Amino acid sequence: MPGNATTGAGPARRALILVENLSVPFDRRVWQECTTLRDAGWEVHVICPQGGTRDTEPEALIDGVRIHRYPLRAATGGPAGYLREYGAALWHTVRLARKVGPVEVVHACNPPDLLFLPALWLKRRGARFVFDQHDLVPELYLSRFDRGEDLLHRAVCALERRTYRAADVVLATNESYRDVALRRGGRRPSDVFVVRSAPDTERFQPVPPEQELKRGKTHLLCYLGVMGPQDGVDYALRALAKLRDELGRTDWHAVFVGAGDTFDAMVELARRLGISEQVQFTGRIPDADLVRYLSTADVCLSPDPRNPLNDVSTMNKVLEYMVMGRPIVSFDLREARVSAGDAAVYAPANDETEFARLIALLLDDPEKRARMGKIGQERIGGPLSWKNSQASLLAAYAAACRDQAPLPTGGTNRARRSPRR
Repeated sequence: MPGNATTGAGPARRALILVENLSVPFDRRVWQECTTLRDAGWEVHVICPQGGTRDTEPEALIDGVRIHRYPLRAATGGPAGYLREYGAALWHTVRLARKVGPVEVVHACNPPDLLFLPALWLKRRGARFVFDQHDLVPELYLSRFDRGEDLLHRAVCALERRTYRAADVVLATNESYRDVALRRGGRRPSDVFVVRSAPDTERFQPVPPEQELKRGKTHLLCYLGVMGPQDGVDYALRALAKLRDELGRTDWHAVFVGAGDTFDAMVELARRLGISEQVQFTGRIPDADLVRYLSTADVCLSPDPRNPLNDVSTMNKVLEYMVMGRPIVSFDLREARVSAGDAAVYAPANDETEFARLIALLLDDPEKRARMGKIGQERIGGPLSWKNSQASLLAAYAAACRDQAPLPTGGTNRARRSPRR
């Protein structure tokens, strides 16, 4: 494969991937990276939290990838809760990294921007550091907590700078994130690689629609994703209330698939808006059930409001709607347009009334829905294909390791000294 950082005849190189905010293989992007590296000849280890209902084993060997998991309680109670969560995660990460032993590459996925600390420890033992920037944490802080540029915001900016400085190469999920790495992180263009997230086309295969999922209505609307303060589920619910009350449309049933910090609050909001009978919250569900809902959906919802994070972020749900051939209603965000193009229609940022109107427009136009769905599938099969991201990922590893010899067979705990970049 292009950019392969291994040699077919030599020993397998060892990569250690660090993740804090999701379990693996539930984190689909990380799992795709794991299998790409494995297929390129790398021995891949992952350190991550244990999941709540899946990925619960402390250790697992899955499809040749060795996963080391630790117990982690999600933060509650504000900044002090996050300090407890991150402190525990760092302690477990270092503990398990000692167990894994020497590696050629440590690949840290944010958030938070604290994993540069174990990465630096491993760099002193000869590893190269690949920073996989899943989120812009300063923007995430501003968007999630709405507290302005206070002391904590300055702290997360400083941690991001330290992470950029420590990394040998940076993986950006899109061009907007790459621009931040160049402009704010001071990185050279040759050190930043765009590795876009892409849906797993084996996981997402359309099946025949099931009319019973529409609960007796003509149309099914679907939301898939996390339910956090910045994800806009409240915008979607208010738009659905307008769709019913102001536009007089009662011919739809809506299903919200996913979980998160605001799940209970969103169930309560639907009740207060008087739309509970038409809105179903499933929580997290098995892949087979998810595919059934998406295959039946007439319109999919991407209600992420414009804020400092969402405007420049690639939304996985948008890509997953596209691979299933579903038309999308989205707010007008920079990276939403880059991903979806004409597979979506766009309401002015945070305009719930126009969001509702666009839903109604698509419900009344099945031919337009079909065209948009086809455009989405073609984009996923072309410029947004994971094959393109695979090549970029392997090129990034090759760049990180260009002057580094593989570990001796059997490994050693002695640090390997190599010129600093």
